[in-house]
Amino acid sequence: MKPNEYALYRGDTLLKIGTADELAAFKQVKRKTILFYATPSYRKRTSGKSLRTIRLEEQV
Repeated sequence: MKPNEYALYRGDTLLKIGTADELAAFKQVKRKTILFYATPSYRKRTSGKSLRTIRLEEQV
């Protein structure tokens, strides 16, 4: 099974695409922090210019 891929954005700017572990290493944070950036509660607490993680769906 292939690991999930995510896109990391700051506002409308794409920073990097990769697994949660790769993005965590890129931003020097924990894996769970990258996953937290994708939650609805994080989006409610922050502005549109904050970091966002979006899970990429695999096309079949």
